[in-house]
Amino acid sequence: MASLFLTLAVITTGLYAGFLLTFLIAVMPGLAVLPDSGFTAAMRRFNEKVPGPVFLVLFLGVIAFPAVPVFTETGEETWPLLIAALACAVLSHLITIAGNIPLNTALAQSEGGDDTAARAAFEARWNAFHRIRTVLSLAAFVLLAVAA
Repeated sequence: MASLFLTLAVITTGLYAGFLLTFLIAVMPGLAVLPDSGFTAAMRRFNEKVPGPVFLVLFLGVIAFPAVPVFTETGEETWPLLIAALACAVLSHLITIAGNIPLNTALAQSEGGDDTAARAAFEARWNAFHRIRTVLSLAAFVLLAVAA
């Protein structure tokens, strides 16, 4: 049973890390060249669409799936890798919850206001949080892949 959850952990974590990496290396650099009104409008629409059902399965699976083998395979040689992967995933989620989501909310609430000010308050901080959570998610994926 634990091997099934480890496989699911590798898949969900890989997909989630790939999603974050795509934003880091393609989406955000593409948006960076837009004028303030285009940037803020695009980010607001992304923030409305991203937390859909598929994203939520990945977001929750990144924590839930590796937790099963962590709590059922104590003493196994892969246990330290599983613990490290789960810790990276949890830290990534904490950054998302405490850093990115509040910035997304503030950006949404600024709609109809000054897009230049909204972007200035959002972009650099959001990208900094995003870089950290992307690295943590990629680390979790590598650790799980090695454990598998």
